[in-house]
Amino acid sequence: MDPSSHGEKAHSGGAASGGSTSQQQPEFKPSPPLQLSMQELLAQLDEYQPTIPDAVTSYYMNTAGVETSDPKVIRLISLAAQKFVADITNDALQHCKMRGAGQSSKKALKDKKYVLTTEDLTSALSEYGIQVKKPAYYN
Repeated sequence: MDPSSHGEKAHSGGAASGGSTSQQQPEFKPSPPLQLSMQELLAQLDEYQPTIPDAVTSYYMNTAGVETSDPKVIRLISLAAQKFVADITNDALQHCKMRGAGQSSKKALKDKKYVLTTEDLTSALSEYGIQVKKPAYYN
């Protein structure tokens, strides 16, 4: 739609001055993103089996000084940790793909196997403010 024609319709008075309303397009309203209420999320956590077991999450929470026996809190933290690890892994994969984008052999295009390297992981972690140094025995 041309912005100048939109302005003319607004100034001409629209249907009151004899203009046709059939030419006006309905206003686009995007649907809101899927959002769960806190009660719905907590209810779903009862049925959810996290990738990181509750015992492991509970152990590291206790090590960090957080004491809770509420399984919903433990699963919520486990879910957040799982998302964090997944985001870092995905970012490292993107770094690996960018690094390998310069290779254009037929074998490289056919066999798309990626290897998680320390360099890719270091780059991904630095985006989250986590600095990793190679151990001395890698030099």
